[in-house]
Amino acid sequence: MISENLKEHIQVIEQTISKYEDDINFIASKCIKRLEAGGKIIIFGNGGSAADAQHMAAELVGSFSDKKRPALAAIALTTDTSTLTSISNDYSYDEVFSRQLEAFASEKDVVIGISTSGKSKNVINALQLGKERKSFVVGLSGNDGGQMNAVCDKNIIVCSNHTSRIQETHIFIEHSICDILDKHFLK
Repeated sequence: MISENLKEHIQVIEQTISKYEDDINFIASKCIKRLEAGGKIIIFGNGGSAADAQHMAAELVGSFSDKKRPALAAIALTTDTSTLTSISNDYSYDEVFSRQLEAFASEKDVVIGISTSGKSKNVINALQLGKERKSFVVGLSGNDGGQMNAVCDKNIIVCSNHTSRIQETHIFIEHSICDILDKHFLK
């Protein structure tokens, strides 16, 4: 079982990177340009994707591979329980990320929404708001990309319909972006 999972893991990552490597490099270059212009990277998702958002933001604000790299402006919209619960209660869970983007997003920012299905309404609503704010809007999805295809400047669709393989590939992509940013900002 473990060997089969590993084979599938490698196959999904290889297929996805083969298809989207140029797009991932483009996303990283947009992150660099926006950060250098005083912008920030805003990341969000539900469940395991929320954990990915927090993980990526921590790598950018803290350090990824070299502690000499300056802190980079990144925020996960999944960490403030008071904000999450007040928006969910007073508005709706569908607005839990878009309401936060109303407060934080601008044309200088990169907005990254993560959804393994590409169909999470609260992620899609936030991505649409990011577009309205003229942020550079990125999706990390799976399956067929769902409604995220219509609202993202770039939507990286993992070549799988298995949630675990999609999540594993998302973290590989997120780490790849962090690595590119580390190398750039260490110059």
